[in-house]
Amino acid sequence: MGLFDFLSDKGDKKPVAPTTTPAGGATDFFGNTDKAADTTTGETYTVVSGDSLSKIAKNHYGDAAKWHQIYDANKATIGSNPDHIEVGQVLTLPKL
Repeated sequence: MGLFDFLSDKGDKKPVAPTTTPAGGATDFFGNTDKAADTTTGETYTVVSGDSLSKIAKNHYGDAAKWHQIYDANKATIGSNPDHIEVGQVLTLPKL
């Protein structure tokens, strides 16, 4: 490839248009929607005695490490301590 291969008459092309953001949703730098805000499944779970977020995540998602997603979707209900959930609390289980 030579020096003159970079010169052409194609400099008048329009730049690529930016992607549009989804209606009603925030996106990160890469255009991904916020997973914590994606609670559109409508699935709920009522906490029973002996439950923890990791147990709920293991039973619902098959992976106990996904307890963070449940916590992020339910911070208003659970509070600042994810280890303190109470029997009878109704939690939203977000779609992953």
